[in-house]
Amino acid sequence: MNIYIDADAIPAIAKELIIKTANRTGVMAIFVANSFIKLPPSPHLKMVVVSQGFDVADNYIVDNTQAGDLVITSDIPLANDVLEKGARVLTSRGEEFTLNNIKPKLNARDFMESLRGTNVLDPKQMGGQKPYSDKDKIAFANGLNRLVKAKNPT
Repeated sequence: MNIYIDADAIPAIAKELIIKTANRTGVMAIFVANSFIKLPPSPHLKMVVVSQGFDVADNYIVDNTQAGDLVITSDIPLANDVLEKGARVLTSRGEEFTLNNIKPKLNARDFMESLRGTNVLDPKQMGGQKPYSDKDKIAFANGLNRLVKAKNPT
């Protein structure tokens, strides 16, 4: 199992939890982003810097993910693509995307995108991302530990 992280927008707290988990379990954590992210030296951590461009990091993750890998992302289209390859998906807030729940999320995302594209939805009506809370951190840590342990029983 490898952990692929859509690292362009990962909260610092989630990044720290991933690093600790990778080092504790020996699972490789591969951070993929359009710019360099400093990681501590470790044989279990890898930084992949991809070129600038729309979905370049996502495409790298999709191309390299295999069945049984874990992908950390909140990007619904990316989650859909790697789920179809047999990977597991966890958001940095601890929500697990599955083949059973991803299609309605993808449909809702596409619907909202069409409303924004036709100016039916005023940007002022769109809430931004809520702050990363202690509840999010705990949910993410629990989900990460559960999914990594499921693939690497001790």
